Amino acid sequence: MNTLLAPATRLWIRLRLNEIGPLLSLSACGFFAWAFIELADEVQEGETHALDSELLLALRDPQNPANPLGPSWLEESARDITGLGGYAILSIITLATWVYLLMTRRQGAALLVLIAIVGGMLISTGLKMGFERPRPDLVPHATRIYTASFPSGHAMMSAITYLTLGALLARVERSRRASAFIMGLAIVMTLLVGVSRVYLGVHWPSDVVAGWAVGAAWAALCWFVALQLQRRGQVERPGETSPASDAKPE
Repeated sequence: MNTLLAPATRLWIRLRLNEIGPLLSLSACGFFAWAFIELADEVQEGETHALDSELLLALRDPQNPANPLGPSWLEESARDITGLGGYAILSIITLATWVYLLMTRRQGAALLVLIAIVGGMLISTGLKMGFERPRPDLVPHATRIYTASFPSGHAMMSAITYLTLGALLARVERSRRASAFIMGLAIVMTLLVGVSRVYLGVHWPSDVVAGWAVGAAWAALCWFVALQLQRRGQVERPGETSPASDAKPE
């Protein structure tokens, strides 16, 4: 009896997840977009400055604010981690993922990856230019900076790239365990990059939170689009390859 019910139960759960997935993704997109708008308003009014300053100084040696807390190897590790949110590293990861999807004959997912990441870069650039918030001046910067402070480009682009790629790769992966691992790794990488920016003194904490919010909203929107395109057969479902690539030549 149980063996007969098990396949039906799994099918029911899968159908329910397919119905809930789009709703969850749109809800997440709306929530994180709202969080960014609220935070941006508070930043512009100066309401976050006191807390930002307190948190930034809490990560510095009280006797010498030029030194972050912890041993020297921790500061060097933070520089390595913050590099994972740089454009060079993120471009390499995106290109590698794109090639992987093409090699596994998932052309629809590969195209969606490019659109999602390029779109995220445009959003990041536009927001940076729009707010033009100065960088923190309370402590010396432990790494070089080139752009405005709000929102954090490293936090935003790491969230956009890692969460978007994580959601798309998890969606085309058959194993639920592998999908959970991919998404968990994407979240951890995103958090580490953002924290490293505050630790190195190059961003206010509110910059990083804002970057996470925008990145998460964009990733959730891309997840919603992926689900809709999969329903229409324009993006491969888990375990599928492109129908065109499977066609035999006459």
